[in-house]
Amino acid sequence: MPARSIRQCQKTPGCVIFRGIFRLVQREWLPTFMLNQLTIRNYAIVEYLQMDFYAGMSAITGETGAGKSIILGALGLTLGDRGDKDSVAAGAAKADITAQFDLRDLAFAKDWLNENELLSEAETETCILRRIVASDGRSKAWVNGCPVTLQQLKIIGEMLIDIHSQHEHQSLLNRATHLRLLDDFAGQQSQAQKLRQLYRQWKDKQQQLQQLNAQADALHAQHQLIRYQLAELQELDLQPDELNSLRQEYLQLNNADTTLATAQQLLDLCSENNEQNILDSINQALALVQGLPAIPPGLLTTAELLNNAAIHIEEAVSELRRNIDGFEANPQRLEEINQRLADIQTLARKHRVKPEELAELQIKLQEQLQGALNNEETAANLHRAEDALRREYLQLAATLSKLRKAAAVRLASGINQQLNELGMANAKLDVEISALDPQLPTPHGLESIEFVVSTNPGQPPKSLIKIASGGELSRISLAIQVITAQTSVIPTLVFDEVDVGIGGGVAKSVGRLLRELGEHGQVLSVTHQALVAAQAHQHLLVSKGPARDSKGEAVVSTQIRELNEQERIQEIARMLGGEADTGFSKESLAHAQELVRC
Repeated sequence: MPARSIRQCQKTPGCVIFRGIFRLVQREWLPTFMLNQLTIRNYAIVEYLQMDFYAGMSAITGETGAGKSIILGALGLTLGDRGDKDSVAAGAAKADITAQFDLRDLAFAKDWLNENELLSEAETETCILRRIVASDGRSKAWVNGCPVTLQQLKIIGEMLIDIHSQHEHQSLLNRATHLRLLDDFAGQQSQAQKLRQLYRQWKDKQQQLQQLNAQADALHAQHQLIRYQLAELQELDLQPDELNSLRQEYLQLNNADTTLATAQQLLDLCSENNEQNILDSINQALALVQGLPAIPPGLLTTAELLNNAAIHIEEAVSELRRNIDGFEANPQRLEEINQRLADIQTLARKHRVKPEELAELQIKLQEQLQGALNNEETAANLHRAEDALRREYLQLAATLSKLRKAAAVRLASGINQQLNELGMANAKLDVEISALDPQLPTPHGLESIEFVVSTNPGQPPKSLIKIASGGELSRISLAIQVITAQTSVIPTLVFDEVDVGIGGGVAKSVGRLLRELGEHGQVLSVTHQALVAAQAHQHLLVSKGPARDSKGEAVVSTQIRELNEQERIQEIARMLGGEADTGFSKESLAHAQELVRC
């Protein structure tokens, strides 16, 4: 089947000019966060569809069974819905769906993509979600070309689009959304963000303190040991280079007798031995040289050397005599040195280090003790910081609680007025605020927020997720979105048959409110109501038509296209009850034309 795009050229010049002007104006008064394009390949009975979407309200209509649910199902796959082999078109190997979104006004979505390294470097204002489901049921997902888990796809999908259809993708079923909408409505977005920051900082300090406290006992015992070891080393008071000095002195005193005997032998050999000594021998040699009648030049140097040798020997003898005269064995000092060396060796052995490493060990233990003292100071600083953050958090949370309570009354009142216009006069929505234990604070404050609804008088209010009727839930969601659209950034909204079971003035109100929502963003509405479709800025028609599959066999395929003004009038006339096969009556066409132009 040839590719079809819903961006069809209009047939009449007037329509082309009108639509061109309208889309130009859209860029000025509509925010830019929306679904730009949806491409579907081989999904269910769709071989290929490419749909371009615009800001504002788009109505999607067609005969029952034409395939509107197929399009929403394909979109759901790009948002993280479960896929199975039945999703794949018959005879195809895989279904491939891609959704492209504009991110220019969705800062929180861009922040999440950036934090998860999924923001496209080439195009930072666009997000492309892609999902492939193989014929065996297995699937893969990508965000901006990067593989992601199904959970990641769901997270970003919820930021980009909100589908209201029998509890599918409805962010309003999440209490966190209720809280965000209330804070936005109260104008307290910055205060709520500050509260979350304070909570994170407070919890970070608490975690650091818990880690220190968990280590406290072990650290205390370790600090006591360090202090004891340092006391031993300080008592030893080992001085720099003392060990080498002690060892040298010990060797001298321990070998005193041998040293004295050796010195005496040297003295005898040099001069004291009367029979023969070195000094006498040198003097005798010198006398022989000097006794020559004429000293040859060659012996003059010899005589000079012998004379110098005699002088050196005499100096050596003098030094030996002084050492011998001053030598003292001093056994008491030897005992003191021996004990000192033993003490040093004992302490070194106790710490399993060499004696030479004791000084370094002492420095290391002093640093560890200082670190312990620093930890105690750190703990004290953490206590002070944690207490300050706790008080600041509680003060801001109390202020925010008062503002939330006041805003909750105004928000509920506005929503209930919209519910009355939507034909749900008996329904009443309350913003339920439940106080939390102040000892168990949350990032969002001291209360939980939930929208609860009673759909009939006398019935107790229930959570939105417990509302049985999908149509009621969709209309309640519409009322909430209309009131909060002025104060909150909303994603693309999809309403699937929000108008089921209504008609007349209520249907007209639904259409008006959908258009109003579209003026703040992008709304896609699958509808069977002419009064709703007539309010759309863009009208898309889903239909079935003949096509050929990959094997060339004739099949029926879902198609979608954008209607020009005349085609739109005819489609609304059909929705009003006209028969396309037999031709529309002038009355139905006139009524349709009136609805479109109103």
